[in-house]
Amino acid sequence: MAPSTVDGPLNGLVKTKEEEGSTPLFEIDDSDLSRLLEKPRTLNIERKRSFDERSFSEMSITISPPRNNNFYRTSDNSSRGFDNLDGVYSPGRWTGTPRSGYFEPHPIVGDAWEALRRSLVNFRGQPVGTIAALDNSSEDLNYDQVFVRDFVPSALAFLMNGEPEIVKNFLLKTVFLQSREKKVDNFKLGEGVMPASFKVLHNPVRNTETILADYGESAIGRVAPVDSGFWWIILLRAYTKSTGDSSLAEMPEIQRGIRLIMTLCLSEGFDTFPTLLCADGCCMIDRRMGVYGYPIEIQALFFMALRCASLLLKRDSEGNDCLDRIVKRLHALSFHMRSYFWLDIKQLNDIYRYKTEEYSHTAVNKFNVIPDSLPDWVFDFMPTRGGYFIGNVSPAKMDFRWFCLGNCVAILSSLATPEQSSAIMDLIESRWHELVGEMPLKICYPAMESHEWRIVTGCDPKNTSWSYHNGGSWPVLIWLLTAACIKAGRPQIAKRAIELAESRLLMDGWPEYYDGKLGRFVGKQARKNQTWSIAGYLVAKMMLEDPSHLGMISLEEDKQMKPQMKRSASWAF
Repeated sequence: MAPSTVDGPLNGLVKTKEEEGSTPLFEIDDSDLSRLLEKPRTLNIERKRSFDERSFSEMSITISPPRNNNFYRTSDNSSRGFDNLDGVYSPGRWTGTPRSGYFEPHPIVGDAWEALRRSLVNFRGQPVGTIAALDNSSEDLNYDQVFVRDFVPSALAFLMNGEPEIVKNFLLKTVFLQSREKKVDNFKLGEGVMPASFKVLHNPVRNTETILADYGESAIGRVAPVDSGFWWIILLRAYTKSTGDSSLAEMPEIQRGIRLIMTLCLSEGFDTFPTLLCADGCCMIDRRMGVYGYPIEIQALFFMALRCASLLLKRDSEGNDCLDRIVKRLHALSFHMRSYFWLDIKQLNDIYRYKTEEYSHTAVNKFNVIPDSLPDWVFDFMPTRGGYFIGNVSPAKMDFRWFCLGNCVAILSSLATPEQSSAIMDLIESRWHELVGEMPLKICYPAMESHEWRIVTGCDPKNTSWSYHNGGSWPVLIWLLTAACIKAGRPQIAKRAIELAESRLLMDGWPEYYDGKLGRFVGKQARKNQTWSIAGYLVAKMMLEDPSHLGMISLEEDKQMKPQMKRSASWAF
């Protein structure tokens, strides 16, 4: 039976003759997902608080109580096999109407939801994702595709609004894309690689639909997306936590998908560090920006994915073998990151005084970092109280740049200790002008300029100083900041950032990014109606209104992984 014509304004693209004659990156046939993309069963879930409410008792702003409605109903209210996923809840559909005198409805909320729904992509009549941008003013390039990382804030918005079906469809579709053979030229990629993106193609002659996937062979620089698999696992845990439906995660196909990602990342090699060695352009920063090596964004996502996988994997013969490797890696990774990536004023002073060419197990300067290589700006940027995880640590190299995503995920995953989380918040408050400015938030700081820009980026015309990935301001990051602020007990920081974004986002047409040291100008090549800018705002707004939503994207600290910190830290002053 031929699939039904896709409903909605974005059914996918009409397949041209040229496309029919070309070799697809990967296509899903009409019969591939018929068994799994069925209408999900109705659930009955009791709402519970998924965070420690006591952490909010001393906040300076009022937090609304949770909703007590029963949007879903289930027969057994079980979360079998997920001992640490018992804090499930089912929020009702969110309309932006406040439940307390503190939160005022904002007129752009309705426009944001309308724009988000217009971005939906359907496959055989069912929603499977949201496209990157609905900007008809310029060439599509790959902005007409569903990106794994881009879809995460959209997925969270739908989960918070009590609409999990699209998230379930997305998770199933992408795990089937993972299972197919992937090649770049004549080289076969690892089984666990998840696609960077996909798009739905509609053939009106045959009345069929196919899914075309990209694993990096069409991306700028031809780099496989290391972060896609991590985001997929994190989103799977968010879906399970939000709905209480463990049946999806327990499916053999899903369990195999988790194990494949873990096997790919935990494979043995020549590394002497527990961090993942990566190429430039393998994550949100998908162009040459000098993040090759061990970038903080990948390490923080890796840590969070490991922890989520440990909660999602079944305790069977295959799962137990993978779990043992995960636990060992988590202990090594947490110690390494907290010890060597963390920077505060005391550690900065220690590095400044490092001796070099040390050879023994007692060496203090373990990576042989040359003190003269410290950039001048970092001495003024580092406040007396505060700290952050630096961008990269590898032999004779420390990238002292601030990267927002990696530090926020470090807080959410509890890679950062509670003390480090507070120090990161102190840094953001102390350096608000530099990191937030007039539009949240800087993807990295500072920007590379002049000779450094030419050497590191290869004279990239899109990553000029204070633009795009090179110090540009990205509204999507506001949801990560909000989640991190709530977890750290500093929601007033998020509220201030959201108010800044609200003053311009709709007026400017929901741009992808902003340019300039303060983020004052819409990016020179920024797409309008950027879906994750829209979804990121909605998620931040809903999370600030009802902080229990934090439970689906936050992990509490594992006391067994907390190393004894040997260095004095900024918060002890």
